[in-house]
Amino acid sequence: MASTALSSAFSLIPVHTSIFPKSASIPFPTRARGGRFAVSCTSTTTAAPPKVLELGDAIAGLTLEEARGLVDHLQDRLGVSPAAFAPAAVVAMPGAGGAAAEEAPAEKTEFDVVIEEVPSSARIATIKVVRALTNLALKEAKDLIEGLPKKLKEGVSKDEAEDAKKQLEEVGAKVTIA
Repeated sequence: MASTALSSAFSLIPVHTSIFPKSASIPFPTRARGGRFAVSCTSTTTAAPPKVLELGDAIAGLTLEEARGLVDHLQDRLGVSPAAFAPAAVVAMPGAGGAAAEEAPAEKTEFDVVIEEVPSSARIATIKVVRALTNLALKEAKDLIEGLPKKLKEGVSKDEAEDAKKQLEEVGAKVTIA
């Protein structure tokens, strides 16, 4: 059915054999009258029937506006839309959508320890824990717990992040793991 509709739709395209003889090859690109570019479209296969070659030459000679009109005409005539071919194109491409959908989201392996709040009564104890966890000097540890929230550790393992959180919460700091 589709081939019948295609052949009847393409019969509307005039093929001027006086301009494009079957044995001739049109040089690429040449600007013909009317602002058209002629495209050489020779086939190296011998299995294509002459009707298909004529049709291919006729389509290659169309301007972009004429080609767009042909596409619109075929969509109306055959009752198809570009969206109808989109799922088939995704399925046809290996690894395009299927592989991404099958993979489970990767489990997070790196965590950040963020100090949210330190009560004034727990500042000295928190500074001691921060120094023990990070090997910072006294001044740097004190600066770290001022102007919170701040990241204490970045890109650490889950166990290390939970251990740091536990130690900081024991002295009274509010900590989150991101």
